[in-house]
Amino acid sequence: ASCVCFSGVCGDEFSILRSPQSVVFRDGSWPIPGERIPDVAALTMGFSVEEDLPWPGLAVGDLFHRPRATVLVTVKGVDKLALPVKGFSYPIENAVPFSLDSVANAIHTLFSEETPVVLQLAPSEERVYMVGKANSVFEDLSVTLRQLRNRLFQDNSVLSSLPLNSLSRNNEVDLLFLSELQVLHDIASLLSRHKHLAKDHSPDLYSLELSGLEEVGKRYGEDSQQFKDASQILVDSLQKFADEMFNLYGGNAVVEVVAVKEFNSPLIRKTRSILQSSQ
Repeated sequence: ASCVCFSGVCGDEFSILRSPQSVVFRDGSWPIPGERIPDVAALTMGFSVEEDLPWPGLAVGDLFHRPRATVLVTVKGVDKLALPVKGFSYPIENAVPFSLDSVANAIHTLFSEETPVVLQLAPSEERVYMVGKANSVFEDLSVTLRQLRNRLFQDNSVLSSLPLNSLSRNNEVDLLFLSELQVLHDIASLLSRHKHLAKDHSPDLYSLELSGLEEVGKRYGEDSQQFKDASQILVDSLQKFADEMFNLYGGNAVVEVVAVKEFNSPLIRKTRSILQSSQ
């Protein structure tokens, strides 16, 4: 599959790991503009978007069976992950930074009286955004770097279960990478202890941004054994996380991964400034 890239860099990928039958993704290498990824998330959940999305990758699904959750994991520092082929992958065109705030706002507007889970995390930047009545469940989630460090050295952490291979538990960069995998594990674990959140009628949103692999690449180089091992461990962990979340939602969740080598700075459109358009 050839893809034409106008930015000169090609390879960033938007992958669907798991999706319910009611959401129909089509097999084809249609590029998705990076800034429209939140709109794909909104449309799969049955929310309207401001501007039509003329992207063939998403077909009109069953309007009466909305997925109960969207899980989107953004992995920085790599333009392609060796994910299993059972899902769908699409090239990303113009990888601008994006957020799922618009989807979060739609959920809160429409389901304010219920218990939607809205969790947006970027562990290495200590950016956390949790809103809603379901929060109390995720209060125990380790989110600061200090909490994550302590969490990794508890008995039941991923350190005891993952094959570290060339990665070291004595290195800051390796531990940062592993702590992000700990967050994935803990989200699924907390949800499995509070299954009512996955069974209620309000849709849930999980948005996670992982930059540990990028840091491993910067520290050791992308040809290093550490980077290769970390990439493999990450793929295995993402697949496990996707399967766990999908199953906790009874097969009614969309799990997506965005792999981006580096985000472009936002495009500057010279034809029309914000000032001109508001006059």
